[in-house]
Amino acid sequence: MAVAKGGGLKPRVRIIEEDVESAALLADQLGVLGWRPEIFTAAAAGLAGLETAEVDAVLTVLELGATSGLEVCRAATAARPDVPVLLMTSYGTLSAAVEAMRAGAQDFLVKPLTRDALDVAFTRALEYRRLRQELTRLRREVGPTVHAGLLGQSPPMQRVYTLIDRLGPSSASVLIRGESGVGKELVARALHARSRRADGPFVAINCAAVPEKLLESELFGHEKGAFTGADRPRAGLFREAQGGTLFLDEIGEMSAALQPKLLRALQERRIRPVGADHEVAVDVRVIAATHQDLSQALKAGRFRTDLYYRLAVVLLDVPPLRARGEDIVAMAEAFLDEICGRDGRPALGLSQGAATSLMLYDWPGNVRELKNAMEHAAAFATGPLVQAADLPPAIAGDSQQEPDEPAVAAGFVTLDEVERRHILRVFDAVGQNKSETARILGIDRKTLHARLARYGHDGG
Repeated sequence: MAVAKGGGLKPRVRIIEEDVESAALLADQLGVLGWRPEIFTAAAAGLAGLETAEVDAVLTVLELGATSGLEVCRAATAARPDVPVLLMTSYGTLSAAVEAMRAGAQDFLVKPLTRDALDVAFTRALEYRRLRQELTRLRREVGPTVHAGLLGQSPPMQRVYTLIDRLGPSSASVLIRGESGVGKELVARALHARSRRADGPFVAINCAAVPEKLLESELFGHEKGAFTGADRPRAGLFREAQGGTLFLDEIGEMSAALQPKLLRALQERRIRPVGADHEVAVDVRVIAATHQDLSQALKAGRFRTDLYYRLAVVLLDVPPLRARGEDIVAMAEAFLDEICGRDGRPALGLSQGAATSLMLYDWPGNVRELKNAMEHAAAFATGPLVQAADLPPAIAGDSQQEPDEPAVAAGFVTLDEVERRHILRVFDAVGQNKSETARILGIDRKTLHARLARYGHDGG
């Protein structure tokens, strides 16, 4: 069996092309690039047995005879969602590219093709196939997450998991920090599940969602007749969480008047219900979270220093989604599985174009926005793979181009822009540590410094 330069088996590609001379030329070029090509001059023959064939990519043309290249794309991706399909054409318009992506094409190539263009496209296709296989393997081996719904295996999330495992059994208060939508409550639930209180209740409240005058009653409870409308006593969330965990989300929104009462509850482990003349003992672990920079609130006097240090015995930072690399694609696939299972519809995967769009987007809404995007994509997908055009417009890129513009305008970016975004994403993910960034990227620190200076990050 043929062996590639790196010592592995040569990847196989099915070429479906009616023009014998063109097919032979493509086969020669791909052979030089390290592929094992098989030529099929009829669509039916090229699709036959694809479900079980040893094949790593399919290459076909838009302008086939009796069978359209788009039909071949649809049939091939339906038979083998794990195998990328590359579609060639002589007419590189945006409308043709969009149709190709909707049909399931992983890449859209415009003739005449140079060897370099083929090399880039097929290297990308092989990487896409490798990532799909790796994702399948991880799902099989890892199975359901043991961190209370948290997903992802990126280095930033591995650090979060390590902290959860270490802090879970502790009784120390934890302050979870992170942007809105990163999953701070999931982290709190994971800490609870790892704690000695796991059999007790987990009670959560968003301090920003409850009016200031009601929040005290929600937390500490009240006596009957304590205020207008208090026609019956209420235990309050501290007592509901007895023996378990109380999660105070958006703690930075708590009023100055209520902060000393929370501080006393944490210090004394006793609360006084509104309207009561006695205190009640409580046994609760408090975990708080915020998307704010509380150090600024401390300086401005909006948040008590003593309460901050009582809550922030340990700080746990949750990374933004844009800093989590390939977690984005893995999580998108997991959300698609969940959505399709819920709606009783056939499973959906991600095309390379869709995966690339997800990786290049900045995700200001983080995990919450990603899940909503997959709801949108599942609703619009017409084939077995979600295409870039099925994603919300802000994520898919510029879809408002004129129909006859070149395909290169269809939401794609230059390699320099891809490099810039990747470098800055890694740089931010490691707290702008240049040495660590250079190590992860595999470049020397001088090269990194030059790149950062070009991007306007030349300090330090």
